Amino acid sequence: MTDRKAPLLLRLLKPESLRYQLLSRSLFVLAGLLLLIGTLQHILAKDFIYHNRAEALEAQIQAMPPLWHMDNIPAYPKKFPYNGYVAPDDATSAASPESLSNMPAITQPRLSLAYVSNTGERTVLTISSETWTPELSQAEYMKILEDLKNHHDVNYQLLKNSEGAQQLVVFRLAGPPDSPVGLIQAGNDTDLLQTVLAYQLTIFAGLSILALAGGLSLYLPILRKTLTPLSRIVKAAQRTDAVNLTERLPISQGQQEIDLLSEAFNGMLGRLESSFETERQTTERMRRFVADASHELRTPLTSIHGFLEVLLRGAVSNPEQLHRALTSMKLESTRINKLVEDLLLLAKLDQAPELVKVDTNLGNLIHELELQLHILGGEREVQMDADVSISGCCNPDQLKQVVLNLFLNAVQHTDANQGKISLKLAKTGAYAAISITDNGTGIHPEHIPHLFERFYRSEFSRTRLSGGAGLGLSITQSIVEAHGGTIEAASIVGEGSTFTVKLPLADV
Repeated sequence: MTDRKAPLLLRLLKPESLRYQLLSRSLFVLAGLLLLIGTLQHILAKDFIYHNRAEALEAQIQAMPPLWHMDNIPAYPKKFPYNGYVAPDDATSAASPESLSNMPAITQPRLSLAYVSNTGERTVLTISSETWTPELSQAEYMKILEDLKNHHDVNYQLLKNSEGAQQLVVFRLAGPPDSPVGLIQAGNDTDLLQTVLAYQLTIFAGLSILALAGGLSLYLPILRKTLTPLSRIVKAAQRTDAVNLTERLPISQGQQEIDLLSEAFNGMLGRLESSFETERQTTERMRRFVADASHELRTPLTSIHGFLEVLLRGAVSNPEQLHRALTSMKLESTRINKLVEDLLLLAKLDQAPELVKVDTNLGNLIHELELQLHILGGEREVQMDADVSISGCCNPDQLKQVVLNLFLNAVQHTDANQGKISLKLAKTGAYAAISITDNGTGIHPEHIPHLFERFYRSEFSRTRLSGGAGLGLSITQSIVEAHGGTIEAASIVGEGSTFTVKLPLADV
């Protein structure tokens, strides 16, 4: 045996191995079935052979000369040197040696014969001193005689002597069928029959051992081939890690259970891959969030620090420089304060707080913002079309913040003099749709999927003066999703963008 095959054999012989358990249990079941078949075969064969022997003995008794006049011969000995004596019809005295010498002799070896009268008296007719004649009690003889007279079948009996020898014994009525005078008992040793049965059992045992050995040699490669798909799953599981999650198993391998296991394993790999990808994206977003937050905070803090140094160098004595420095510091601190407030708001929205919703006329709510929106738009053209018949369940303050955030986003990306911004409220099925459209620079398609990420900017080159911290759209999306709605963005570069918010009219 090679070194390569040895570990495989050792694995197969381990009790915890599936192959070992399937093989051992299959062989155990097969051995049990063979044992059961052998036992039943032995019982049926024994009964068949014994019945055949009993029928042969009954045929021999039927072929014997009639013995029903023996009771009329008082001097007839209890043990005859000859068997099958036929007494004359008028016999009234003891049989003479001459008449005994004319009786046919029965010389079949191991055959025992006895005659039992109606009174239960038994007369042994066996001529061989090597053959013993079984004897029953008088009550047993009388019962057998009564059963036979009543035409009841009497099965053969297996009787043993004190030395353990066994004979198969049968009984038949002696005399005319209408008036029997006794019983004829015939028996034969069962040594030869038992030898035949033992020989047959030995042959069956040998064949069973050969069948088990042959089954073992054939079953091992079949079992190994049957479990090959399972081995593939094991190897695939061993190769699976956080880096390799793309491998999949075939789900049509011809075995229903293995196919179901492969399908479940592939599903697990898919979920793991999705989880790892989500975790990777979350980690990346968190890393970028921390970097962007640090950058957003560092810029105003750096400005404040610079103005403080200017003041410490003597700018306090110059009213103009002092005023400019304090004004800039106030703007930067206001910016920091706004950034911190936005971060706190996002943290609260991430905790999925319970919104306080009330039935609100959405058209009137938007019209309440009309003056403020015109002020924020400056010289830009602002158009509003809000259907006052639309009502829904929402938080009015947060919904106003959604409209203001989207409007400010449009203001930042449109020309101060040529810009056009339109706001529309309409009903779309079971939703209220709020759309804000501008004629600004537009957004490149590759940026649209990332617009609602925190601190994301589609134009990294724009100045801090014209751009915010990149949290407005994230806050807007969180508020909309908290209301059970959705927000979408569509844009054409050079023509403008449209942001659409859909809110369910019924409370969710």
